[in-house]
Amino acid sequence: MNRIFPISRIPRTPAEAAAATTAGLGDLPRWNLSDLYPSPASAEYRDDVAKAEADALAFEAKWKGKLDAATQKDGNEGIGAAVRDFEALEELLGRIISYAGLTYFSDTTAPENGKFYGDAQSKLTDIGAHLLFFSLELNRIEDDRLAAALAGDPLAAHYQPWIEDLRKEKPYQLDDRTEQLFLEKSMTGAAAWNRLFDETMASLRYRIDGEDVALEVALNQLQSPEGAARREAAQALAATFKANIRTFTLITNTLAKDKEISDRWRGFKDIADSRHLANRVEPEVVAALAAAVREAYPRLSHRYYAMKAKWLGMEQMDYWDRNAPLPETPDAIIPWSEARDTVLSAYDAFSPEMADIARRFFDRNWIDAPVRAGKAPGAFAHPTVPSVHPYVLVNYMGKPRDVMTLAHELGHGVHQVLAGRQGALMASTPLTLAETASVFGEMLTFRSLLDRTKNKRERKAMLAQKVEDMINTVVRQIAFYEFERKVHDARRNGELTSDQIGELWLSVQGESLGPAIRISEGYETYWAYIPHFIHSPFYVYAYAFGDCLVNSLYAVYRQAEDGFQEKYFDLLRAGGTKHHSELLAPFGLDAGDPSFWSKGLAMIEGLIDELEALDKAV
Repeated sequence: MNRIFPISRIPRTPAEAAAATTAGLGDLPRWNLSDLYPSPASAEYRDDVAKAEADALAFEAKWKGKLDAATQKDGNEGIGAAVRDFEALEELLGRIISYAGLTYFSDTTAPENGKFYGDAQSKLTDIGAHLLFFSLELNRIEDDRLAAALAGDPLAAHYQPWIEDLRKEKPYQLDDRTEQLFLEKSMTGAAAWNRLFDETMASLRYRIDGEDVALEVALNQLQSPEGAARREAAQALAATFKANIRTFTLITNTLAKDKEISDRWRGFKDIADSRHLANRVEPEVVAALAAAVREAYPRLSHRYYAMKAKWLGMEQMDYWDRNAPLPETPDAIIPWSEARDTVLSAYDAFSPEMADIARRFFDRNWIDAPVRAGKAPGAFAHPTVPSVHPYVLVNYMGKPRDVMTLAHELGHGVHQVLAGRQGALMASTPLTLAETASVFGEMLTFRSLLDRTKNKRERKAMLAQKVEDMINTVVRQIAFYEFERKVHDARRNGELTSDQIGELWLSVQGESLGPAIRISEGYETYWAYIPHFIHSPFYVYAYAFGDCLVNSLYAVYRQAEDGFQEKYFDLLRAGGTKHHSELLAPFGLDAGDPSFWSKGLAMIEGLIDELEALDKAV
């Protein structure tokens, strides 16, 4: 049951919206969750929880112990009908937990929201115990009997991609009672530690200029044009992280051990194998990606940061200067209406259908944009369930990067709308391909803005910002992946101290950032605020996968004749029904080819070349 909330591309935690921050942004929308339920106390919500419980008990009574026999039947007594009934339950349960989660993430500091979300998780865990038998029993059916059922039952054939995906998990499933124990204890295990991280991080404050501010404000100040302001923010972040490092160390140690226990019982050999299985991607493909990016560090991040240090008049930048704006960067605040028009215009130039879908998010209040106390981490698009629609959360502060984030998350939203027609079981796309539409939408928006910019100094600033975003998406995320591997490997030999985790963090950061970045005291704690490490171990490589894939895909688009858009929409509509090799084949791309990653990285290198040439011309 996939009920994990997506997390942001650039992890951040929101803060109070000071008047100075929101001035000039215009009316920022807040999402309307009534398309799911009127309120947490509504009769509609209570009735659906009761219905889900009753339907789960009825499903268990009808199908438990009878799936093997159902392979010899069709219609309402066949395997196809069983999967159809299971999908209906997944739809209902998904609606319930989506509403509870989105309510909680609207304000994670409100006790009533935490209780509501926690109670919903607990109730769905109890209901899930009655459904757990289904996938386990389905996977115990002999291959030939299941193949015959798929061939003879049209309803079962409809669900064949989902069934085949489920069968890939067969070698790692345990006996029914052990699986039930894992499920029921997850509420007091990993889920509880995830919630502790979220609520702790949301409550922390950072002392800047005599005021206590939340993480969003502190991180935003790292992009200040004033070096002293960036340094103060960096030191405030380091001070608060250090004061709370024991809590984050305990959370990290506990979750790493929890994962090791689960992996050992299930028989996964490598620490990231369970993530690769969930992503439906071969371990050797990820290994090739990581190796290609590491090999490219000198040509990408090392080279770019050396150029940036020169532009800023420094021999070496401090770590807090990494995302500093260039002197050429416009400092005007971008109103929400302009951000909306910018993204929709770029989408429309590619495909009016794409723009029409994205426009619904604005017109129907499917977006929550203001920065406010307690609001969830930086940005995500949550699909909810196919019978409703996705919701997008951003923390909009009027920066150019916020416009790119909006384009990114709307790309997810468009993808989720198009894939929704596959139904609750097959709409979800593996993480490696889930970033395709988001990064592609971001690229369309960037190229649209760049083509309209004729001033060479502004063009240089725009290119630099795009290069930095791509480095953050590719180089930084692979460095994160390497850090996670080091932490989980080391944890197998015993509990890690804060200093040991900090040393592992500094080792990968130093390697990926290069000699142009001075890593000084305080930065050893910065691993503590990254939510990806807590919520979805090894999730981060999906960002690099998606960025490199889209770089190659966009190159095909620029050279393609008519027909690219339709093939692209076919990819998005497929949801989780096809393997990445099938989806990329119409574009002449193959992620299994070792040279594939070099092509994607070459586009980033080409932008750095363009930036260097433009710098000489300015």
